[in-house]
Amino acid sequence: MSAAALPRSSALDLARQVIDIEARAVAALADRLDGGFLRAVDLLLACQGRVVVSGVGKSGHIGRKIAATLASTGTPALFVHAAEAAHGDLGMITRHDAVIALSYSGETSELLTIVPVLKREGTPMIAITGHPTSSLARHADVHLNVHVEKEACPLNLAPTSSTTATLAMGDALAIACLDARGFDASDFARSHPGGALGRRLLTRVADIMRTGDALPTVPLDASVLQAVAEISRKRLGMTAVLDPQGAVAGIFTEGDLRRLIERVGDVRTLAVRDVMTAAPLSVPSAMLAAEAARILDASLRNQILVLDDGRLVGALHMHDLTAAKVL
Repeated sequence: MSAAALPRSSALDLARQVIDIEARAVAALADRLDGGFLRAVDLLLACQGRVVVSGVGKSGHIGRKIAATLASTGTPALFVHAAEAAHGDLGMITRHDAVIALSYSGETSELLTIVPVLKREGTPMIAITGHPTSSLARHADVHLNVHVEKEACPLNLAPTSSTTATLAMGDALAIACLDARGFDASDFARSHPGGALGRRLLTRVADIMRTGDALPTVPLDASVLQAVAEISRKRLGMTAVLDPQGAVAGIFTEGDLRRLIERVGDVRTLAVRDVMTAAPLSVPSAMLAAEAARILDASLRNQILVLDDGRLVGALHMHDLTAAKVL
């Protein structure tokens, strides 16, 4: 079938209609929430195993997203395709689990095939359908109604508004469970260690700081030239200055060197103790790297010393934060 080009204005009008129809379908869910939703949340919270989300077709795609959202917000969950469940995967579901069955019609044969087995096992089931009198709704322990007035498809055929409403209902369940469990940002980060949030919330200064031979230090009686040589060798843009007991007496940076040259010219005869910054800014190794980045930004510095109980244990450069993808 040949496709005629749709006028740009018509395309925009149609797109706006789709978004408006779907937005109204989701908004209508809020007034429909009642004690059934609370029972569904209680059922999920009481689940001693995993929440198994199941469906076929477009509902199956939505089910995968709902299962992923549940799993990432503190409710162990997985997706099982209803057709595969009827051919062996049903063995993955136990009486300790809870099932969320998705079918807008509520008459999906693949789901209805496994309902008797779930009932026999005593596995509780939440049905999310658009028809409260459907077979699936009647057999479920809890039914959540996601009925929509119309699909956003101009033919009123392609699942659009109905799948959006189902997804929103699944998100509502997941977030209600998250809140009930006291699931917080640090818990979320542990579920997403590879993501930006995980890096910001889990990475500590100790994980990325320079230590050992990479840590620039000079004694308190060193000359400015010796300090410059150490800065050049360690490529950190600064060096810590240590007293005879090994405690930090100060810091000398490339910025200090530039300002010193502008002020006095010849620095060859100067001692670093006379031009260093005493009592330098520092952070502990246990501090979150993101907090250390905030301190560097606020102080307009590129590097900072890391001290634990007054003892030098490392140094951190803004480049280290960038490399660790904390910024």
